[in-house]
Amino acid sequence: MRRNQKNVTMFQKVKKTSQTIMSVIALAVIAYGGYWEYGRLTNTSNAVRYVVATAERGTLITSITGTGQVSASNQIDLKPKASGDVISVHVTDGQRVATGAVVLLLDSRNAQKAVRDAEVNLESVRIALQKLQKPADVLSITQSENALNRAKESKTNAQADLAKAYDDGFNTVANAFLDLPAIVTGLQDMLFTATSGLGNGGQWNIDYYAGTAATYDDKANQYKDDANQKFKTARDQYDQIYAAYKTASRSSGTATIETIIGQTYDATKDIAEAVKSADNLIQFYQDTLTKHNFKPASVAITHLASLNTYTGKTNMHLVNLLGSKTAIQNDKDAIVNADRTIIEDAQSLEKLKEGADALDIRTAELTIAQRENALRDARENLADYTVRAPFDGIVAKLNVKKADAISAATVITTLITRQKVAEISLNEVDAAKIKTGEKATLTFDAVADVSITGQVVEIDTVGTVTQGVVTYNVKISFDTQDERIKSGMSVSAAIITNAKPDVLIVSSSAVKTQNNGSYVERLDPPVPQNQQTNQGVTSATAPHRQNVEIGLSNDTMTEITSGLKEGDQVITRTITASATVAPTTQAPSLFGAPGGNRGGGGGAVRIPR
Repeated sequence: MRRNQKNVTMFQKVKKTSQTIMSVIALAVIAYGGYWEYGRLTNTSNAVRYVVATAERGTLITSITGTGQVSASNQIDLKPKASGDVISVHVTDGQRVATGAVVLLLDSRNAQKAVRDAEVNLESVRIALQKLQKPADVLSITQSENALNRAKESKTNAQADLAKAYDDGFNTVANAFLDLPAIVTGLQDMLFTATSGLGNGGQWNIDYYAGTAATYDDKANQYKDDANQKFKTARDQYDQIYAAYKTASRSSGTATIETIIGQTYDATKDIAEAVKSADNLIQFYQDTLTKHNFKPASVAITHLASLNTYTGKTNMHLVNLLGSKTAIQNDKDAIVNADRTIIEDAQSLEKLKEGADALDIRTAELTIAQRENALRDARENLADYTVRAPFDGIVAKLNVKKADAISAATVITTLITRQKVAEISLNEVDAAKIKTGEKATLTFDAVADVSITGQVVEIDTVGTVTQGVVTYNVKISFDTQDERIKSGMSVSAAIITNAKPDVLIVSSSAVKTQNNGSYVERLDPPVPQNQQTNQGVTSATAPHRQNVEIGLSNDTMTEITSGLKEGDQVITRTITASATVAPTTQAPSLFGAPGGNRGGGGGAVRIPR
């Protein structure tokens, strides 16, 4: 009985203890579940976060970047301007030389002589100018007066000679007319009368001569026609001039005498031609008959003898008449020349008395200037025989030695400047944005701690095309020289194309565009400065847009010209939750997952009610 009562009491104690433990466990489960639910509700790891920055004033710089290599700013093959033998060399390989330093000397003896000759020539024309500027002396004036008097005497003599030439010319005409009438009459009788002993009588001599010869040769008629025509022409000219001669006298005017001389000469020439034609006809007659073994008439021989006499006389008168015409013309020319000489000598005398003419002095001065230029050229040519360094540099290699004969094509040495430049390559878009004189910043792969400023000194005007891509070489000079920088090193350049100081700028990532306009996003209210981090902040309200106008921009910053003021906050970056959402997980049980799933994965955990 007691055992049963004792067992009941024991069971009740155990039961009470179990109920107390279960109550504690239940309370613990409820507390843990509540804490987990609170953590879930207050977790912000999936919320959108915003990184903000403040608009502030500063300097906005835009630049063009490129890479290339370092090279010497100047490198030339030094050549002489003259040819000759080297008489001395003044440099060695690797030697540093200054601008103007003598590199070598050439044999310049011929060039020195040219300088001396040019100096003498210059001194000569200077003396001539001094003499020109001095007043004329008595001797020079006397000589000039004598020259004028001689010119006047020459004119007087020429006038006297002309008067005598007219008188002699009339005499020559008179002498001609002593013979011309007989020649014309004799020629007419010889051709146009019937001479006994020629033919059967009643036939003109010209017809007989032509008819007889024509029996054997038809050319006889041509000779006849020529003789007939020439005589008619001569007779007409003679009759006209003879009539004029009979009315003229020695006291006739010079123009009349000169005309008669000319006309007599022309008539005499026609008579001479008529005599020649008659001689041709009769001589043809005689030759033709002789050729056919016939004896010509003896009268023909007499006629030929007379024609020979006529020829001599006409030729003589032609010579005399032509001489008269020439003498008259020469004397007239002499008078004209004397007049010219008188004018020139008179002007020369007057000019000599007045002193040097301004134009003469100017001409002499120009001559001096020409001789000075010649002397300057000779001295410059002499200087070419001394070869000098055109700039500060280093003698890379010396190619000549004393006694060598060199020419303008000979490379004496290669001279390299100590100053370095950066040569970079830009594409055609970037090359169009830069210009000479713009500043640049240079960095070097080989010397990481060196940054040198410089400026653009040269841009290729013609690009280089490689596989369809156009590039332009740009040279940038160094503002300072650093011995650590060597030719051939790689270099990176940032060429500053624009710089605007004191402008309102924001991060370029904050500026967005839509419908050809720009805007930024802002939070309201602003984020306190102590909460601004790179991890961003959350906001209970969505950001709102603020339209802005922008100006200059580069890779990182953009100028705001309107829409913001200094100190305004803008969103530069928005951080969103991961696109992959993790599976929903319920609070775990203190005893593990019920239902036999402790070793499995992914099952839902139930919380007891």
